[in-house]
Amino acid sequence: MIFRSLSGRKRTRPRSPGQRRRVSETGSSERADMSSVFPSFPAGGDTGSASGDGAPPAASLAEPPPHDAPSTAGRRRDGDGPQEPENPFGRPGRPLRGNPFLFGLTAALGVLTAWLLVQAIATAGSALVLIIVSLFLAIGLNPAIEWLQRRNLSRRLAILIVFGGVIAFFVVFGLAVVPPLTEQTTGFVQHLPEYVQQLQNHPLIRSVDERYQVLEKLQQYVTSGNLASQMFGGLLGVASVVISALFSGLTVLVLTLYFLGSLNSIKETGYRLVPRSRRTRVRLLGDEIIKQIGGYVAGNLIISLIAGVVTYIFLSVMGVPYALPLAIFVAVTDLIPMVGAVLGAAVASGVGFLTSVQAGIACVIFFVIYQQIENYLISPPVFKSSVAVPPVATIIGALLGGALLGIVGALLGIPLAAAVLLLVREVVFPRQERL
Repeated sequence: MIFRSLSGRKRTRPRSPGQRRRVSETGSSERADMSSVFPSFPAGGDTGSASGDGAPPAASLAEPPPHDAPSTAGRRRDGDGPQEPENPFGRPGRPLRGNPFLFGLTAALGVLTAWLLVQAIATAGSALVLIIVSLFLAIGLNPAIEWLQRRNLSRRLAILIVFGGVIAFFVVFGLAVVPPLTEQTTGFVQHLPEYVQQLQNHPLIRSVDERYQVLEKLQQYVTSGNLASQMFGGLLGVASVVISALFSGLTVLVLTLYFLGSLNSIKETGYRLVPRSRRTRVRLLGDEIIKQIGGYVAGNLIISLIAGVVTYIFLSVMGVPYALPLAIFVAVTDLIPMVGAVLGAAVASGVGFLTSVQAGIACVIFFVIYQQIENYLISPPVFKSSVAVPPVATIIGALLGGALLGIVGALLGIPLAAAVLLLVREVVFPRQERL
């Protein structure tokens, strides 16, 4: 109150340099606005262009703005807000994130990409099956290689020994199956007219033939040239199937050899893709899954080998022809879960019945007894330390695998079911207990 009465006005505190700068800028901007409203007058006070001393107006003395100076059109005034010299054409609008057109275009591109990916997988389905089979064979043969390594053999030498045994098995299988199959097919084609003639002597078939003339039409078809042409085409089809099977088998052997040689590096590369914080646990789970798959494949091969050897000995004793091809067929079909053993026993027993009724009955009794021995005495010790899968999971895995990939899927369904059960038991259940 004392200072106000003395000075007649309110005393303020001294301003800082920044405040003085802002005040000067505000004053300059206000003067610029006033100059835009009120035109400037000549310095001498004359309103005309011709003054007493001939001086030009003050407006003409002002220098024109440089050409490269940014235009002030469209900019904000000082009172409206801060200027934006980096956006001479105005502030950008909101991004089009919620635009329905862009959303639909992105969704359509995603669907198209997924469809192309599915088509690519379907096109390369046969190659993927060969790769999966080769990888499972490599994992199944790896325990034998590790067993040889524990006997002071190098891994390369162990791979050569195991892989040589696999090639020897395929060679023996081909030599045992191809000659009898070719001989029986040729003999059947040559004696087909005689078989038709023998059918005419049967009373029931003769009565049917008198009514519908089936045998006469069949004999005309056999003696005509149509059978030869169709057999030739059929042989070409069979040849293409055989060539395709040979190529697939060779591809599987080569891929299995490569997988055996680089199995450890493949595992380490896969583990390095996992973050470091989870790598130890993933490594333990992955090693256990590979151990179970390898144990299942190796155990299944051992059981099939035992079945083939025992079947060959029995058929040789009974005098059933083609004992070796039948034993190899029984060993191969024994690899297929649930139905493989029944299929091999049916074929071998059928050949036994063609030999004699006594041999056929003996084959049926032998396979029934052997299946019980295999299921209750051979399989449990073999699979005790490798795969422990409940019967329901075994059936479901084999059915789903067979529906997806056929025989190969049925072979791989059980170890995959064991891997899934391991992940559920070690990962899903503990997490659910913590929640």
